[in-house]
Amino acid sequence: MLEDLSCHILDIAENSAAADAETVTIILEELHRDDWLRLSVDDDGRGMDPDRCARVYDPFFTTRTTRRVGLGIPFLKQAAEACEGELVLSSRLGEGTSLRATFRYDHIDRPPIGDVAATLVTLLAGSPRIRWIYRHRVDDREFVLDSKELIGVLEDPEMLRTPRVAEWLRSYITENLEEIGAGGTIGNRES
Repeated sequence: MLEDLSCHILDIAENSAAADAETVTIILEELHRDDWLRLSVDDDGRGMDPDRCARVYDPFFTTRTTRRVGLGIPFLKQAAEACEGELVLSSRLGEGTSLRATFRYDHIDRPPIGDVAATLVTLLAGSPRIRWIYRHRVDDREFVLDSKELIGVLEDPEMLRTPRVAEWLRSYITENLEEIGAGGTIGNRES
């Protein structure tokens, strides 16, 4: 079982990268006033036909050759439903895939958010040619990270793989998430 939402984000976004997505948008919304936590991941990858899309909820289905089970989405669905939320997955061949998961924010069983900064740095370094867009909202405050802007400054997507840039990015993301009051463990510090 994946221990927090940042691990689920990593798992889902890596699936998007494997599906040859050029752009992946990840949105995490902490809506305290409404008592909801919403996660969405959208990509423009290969997409799935309706049969395969329905099968991703089965823990014994995976397209990966390195393991025989695909537990990420079934566990995320179970966690969302345990917190009075839901998980909805939609996909179209040749157009991409969208995942939406909701959780009651204050539900005792809601998984922690986790180390989002480390997850984003891993995605950026692992697939620097994908345009990664990350939006994190906490009520009326928002942090947005767009790898297109980063690469515009760095001039070479491969720079995202360097330890110096990765270290700076992790600090930058952590500081900005703390500034908007993001919950969970961010950059190994409780906030």
